[in-house]
Amino acid sequence: MEAKTESVKNESVKEFENLLKEDFKKRDLKEGNIIKATVSEIGKKHIFVDLKAKSEGIIPIEEFKISKELQNLKIGSKIEVYLERIESFKGEIIVSREKARRMSSWKKMEKAFQSQQEVEGVITNKIKGGMVVNIDSCLCFLPGSQIDTKPLRNVDDLMNVPLKFLCVKLDKARGNIVVSRRAILEKTKNEDLEKILSKIKEGDIVEGQVKAILDWGAFLDLNGADALLHVTDLSYSRVKKTSDLLSVGQKVKCKIIKIDPETKRISCGIKQMHADPYKDLDKKYKVDKMYKGIVTKCVDYGAFVKLEEGLEGLVHQSELSWTKKNIQTNKVLSPSQEIQVKIIELDMEKKRISLSYKQTLENPWNSFLKKSPVGSVIETKVESIADFGLFVSLENSELVGMIHYKDISWNESERNLDKFKKNDVVKAKILEFDKKKEKIRLGMKQLGKDPFAYFLNKNNGDVVTATVKEVLKNGIKVFVGKEESSLFTIKKSDLAKEIENCRPEIFNKGNKVDCMIIGLDKEKRKVSLSIKELEIQNEKIAIKKYGKGGTSSGQMLGDILGKVLGSNKNKKTNKKKSKEEK
Repeated sequence: MEAKTESVKNESVKEFENLLKEDFKKRDLKEGNIIKATVSEIGKKHIFVDLKAKSEGIIPIEEFKISKELQNLKIGSKIEVYLERIESFKGEIIVSREKARRMSSWKKMEKAFQSQQEVEGVITNKIKGGMVVNIDSCLCFLPGSQIDTKPLRNVDDLMNVPLKFLCVKLDKARGNIVVSRRAILEKTKNEDLEKILSKIKEGDIVEGQVKAILDWGAFLDLNGADALLHVTDLSYSRVKKTSDLLSVGQKVKCKIIKIDPETKRISCGIKQMHADPYKDLDKKYKVDKMYKGIVTKCVDYGAFVKLEEGLEGLVHQSELSWTKKNIQTNKVLSPSQEIQVKIIELDMEKKRISLSYKQTLENPWNSFLKKSPVGSVIETKVESIADFGLFVSLENSELVGMIHYKDISWNESERNLDKFKKNDVVKAKILEFDKKKEKIRLGMKQLGKDPFAYFLNKNNGDVVTATVKEVLKNGIKVFVGKEESSLFTIKKSDLAKEIENCRPEIFNKGNKVDCMIIGLDKEKRKVSLSIKELEIQNEKIAIKKYGKGGTSSGQMLGDILGKVLGSNKNKKTNKKKSKEEK
């Protein structure tokens, strides 16, 4: 009996095990899989789910709050959960709603990556190099270069807003997903571009708005399509900079000159809307003749003047005013102003017209020189003082001349500039006029006599009489003739032949002294005088006249003169004796 009961028990146990295995097979409870579960209880901190297992699964309520799923959750709701372990060391089933959501979203991202479908997500925060995007609880990386088609300084407007993205990279091993918003924008832009290109063709005249200006051209917005306007297609005239003719936001009409079907690039031009005005231009316009024009734009280096539709010339800054060389253009001319201009150059090859505004006005230099020719003495006013001279206004006019510091005084010293200040009134003589450069040179020293004129007919070795003006420790200052302003210094060593007689204190102011010219440089206007050299020359003359042996025997002038004087005395005494004897 016992044997029978044991066999029956074993059979029943085996039968129960088989039934249990079949039941588990139907339930499909495998670790690492996503399974369906039913919400059985909603607690304050946990959600209990029925997995048709030996016990219920427990999920923290926070996993439902992240996705805002809790508010729609109720008992009996069917949800998907991720089975981490069928039985823990406590005998509990470990499941996760968040991991199930991530796994399902990962599978969706894999499908979206393979099929290149758009996905919707939210930018949650910024990180180094880009942004973090949450797509159905799957955190993806959005590089900074893929946020928009152009660099954005501020991306705060895109944060926490549902946006469309495209999955561009998926690394399952590392669990990394890279998405792009730029690809979506470019795709949309291309679709819009196709619509725009279907409505326009080459040769059409359209209106566009300037988006960006570069050195070699500008980009225009043609109702959503970008078009390139090259600098050479702006005007038949030569254009140095695009910004000289266009500005950002400006609306312009242009002609479609090319549409590339492969790259879908649009090229347009403004000058193509008009006939080439430079064709047979020399027949219509002549150099040195005046024409009417309208100022279109003022720039730093001049003004553009329209002579006719599509034909412009440049009035350079130097051709604005006769008197002011670096004057600002907008101080003379203004846009839309109608003026007379004179054509000074026509370059057909370079398609360039040079104009002059000042040549249509009376030249104040000509009228001034008629009134005050070279050699005239005029009254001037100091405008500014430079290191090399004075700039003066000529007789209360806008004309400016220059007085070089060498033309202020005959001593030609730079220190003479310190005697003047702005607005001082000075008389000057017109010395020179350069008609090409429009420059006038004046002088103040030319109003008086040249003190050096006394020496123009003199040479080295000539003897002159000088007057002592001042006694110094190292010499004396003298002037020659009547010009007391021109002083010359005789050094102490040149005051006498004998060293003991080289004493400046033996001279007094007003003394007349004879001296010899020993250094005369007429170009540099320099003179050196010496009393010593005159004494030496006088001694040589005396020796030559009264005795040949004077120089060879080493005798001095006093010795020779003593002998002569002695012989004369002897003759006188002999005559007296003969008279007495008689």
